Formats: sequence, C-alpha cells, structure tokens
Amino acid sequence: MSYLPLQGYKYMETNLRTLGPAEARVVLSFREQGRDVVEASDIIGLLQSEQTGRKVIRNLVRKGWLTRLRGGRYMLLPPERGPESTGENNPLAVASAVVEDSYVGWWSAAAFHGFTTQQPATVFVAVQQQTKARTVEDAEIRFVTIPPRKFFGFSRYIIYGRGTNISDPEKTVIDCIDRPDLAGGPTELTRIVHAAMTAIDPQKLVATAMQMKSTSLLQRLGFLTDLVDRPLSEDLRGRLRGAISKSARSTFGGRARKEGDVGYVAKWGVFVHARRNDLLAEVPRIRSSG
Repeated sequence: MSYLPLQGYKYMETNLRTLGPAEARVVLSFREQGRDVVEASDIIGLLQSEQTGRKVIRNLVRKGWLTRLRGGRYMLLPPERGPESTGENNPLAVASAVVEDSYVGWWSAAAFHGFTTQQPATVFVAVQQQTKARTVEDAEIRFVTIPPRKFFGFSRYIIYGRGTNISDPEKTVIDCIDRPDLAGGPTELTRIVHAAMTAIDPQKLVATAMQMKSTSLLQRLGFLTDLVDRPLSEDLRGRLRGAISKSARSTFGGRARKEGDVGYVAKWGVFVHARRNDLLAEVPRIRSSG
C-alpha cells in the first residue's frame, strides 16, 4: 500500500472540492483502480449515461483533470498533484500513453538512459500501426511504425509516478544504430554508442542486434564499437561476422562519399560516408587522436 504525504491529502481535498459529484466519482474511482489512462467508454460505463459521461469528460478536460491523448483516450491527473492544475508535465509518459501498444525509443530513450546530454524536442514512440504525429500538453510526439520482428526489448519504467514503456538500454542502442535519423544523426549516434558501451551488457546487445535480422545494422554495430574504442570481445565479433554475408555491403553516414570520408571498412563491409573526426566530435577522449 502506498501513502500520500500530508500535503498530498491537503491538495487532494482542495482539488476535489472543485468537482461536481459525478466528476469526483470518476476521478476517485479510477484513482482507486490505479488507472493512469482511461477511455471515454470507461467513464460512460461508470456513470451509466452517455450524455452525463460526455459532459463530465468535457468538464474534467476543461478543469485540467483529464489530458486528451487522442479521440476517446485520456490521461488522468491525480488529485494530489496540487491545488492549481498545471496539466501533465511528463512528456515521456504522455507520449507512450497515446497508443496502448507502444514504447518510447531512439533518441528519447537514449536521453532517458543517460547516453546523451541532448534533450530532443520530439518524443519518438515505436508503434505497430501507422499513427499521425501530434502535440499533447506541449510535447511533440512522432510515432514510428516498425515491423513485429523489431517490436521488443522494452520495459515499464516509473517516471514521476507514471508507468511508461521505454526501450531497454541495449535495445535503445540497437534501435538508434538501426535508425540514425531518429538518434540525432551519425555524430550524435557515435556519442550514444560510446557512452552506452560502459553501461550495458555486450552479450545482450549482440543478441538484440541479431534478433532484428538486419545485416546493415550488424555492420554498423561492429564498425561503431571499434570506432569509439569499445570493441566487442572476439567471441561476439565472431558472432557478428558469422551473420554477415561476405558479399554484403552497406553504407553509414551521408548519401554520397566526399573527400576525407572514412570510406570502405573491409572488416565490416560498410562504406562510411563521413569523416572520422566529425563522427567523434562529441567523444572528447578520442577525437584528438584521429
């Protein structure tokens, strides 16, 4: 059982006095159930009247008790939050709540896990069905549709009291390598890999990469871990190479090669269209040696 601090009870009482009987019933009922997210149908069912339910929803949104996530889906602001409604200020929780089957990933997850000091303005969310980008409570949310084979490797994290689906550390790195465009680009991705390799399980990292079934991802993983001076063990390197066809070729970086770029890295079969010093620009320990 969890207990509210005394001030929390004071805020809850103050807030509840601003609600009508039906509104208070909705807030308290779903709070007692531990519900963060509710559907319009849940509220209508509780009150046993569509007309009353719709009116209560409009009033709770207006008073700041509900945040509209999308049509018919709302996030509940807990009554102990305070006497003045400021809305939901937890963008990761809001983003992951819009679509039930989803998780926060890529650059947003890398920032959460401490792999970068950058705070992306957009929250990136993995989904399995196409969903339009939207802004909820000032949070810009981009939904990225991924195939079932890539939809794994996330856990429920509690952020400011909200349960939030976020990719695990290892899956975060692999997702970023798979989609550098969702990780701030090649230079930011290199920083993420460098920071992450001291905090994650290399065995799990490689296993996650293999599960994605992408040759280009394996090639980039091998190249980037070498580049940031965090090479995988010979056993893990062997596993990667064994899964990469000798004829496989892929690219990393820009669309076309420019003078001074790293060029072809034979051991991983990848054409690197970027300068080494540019890739390592955010990795201070290494950049001066390139």
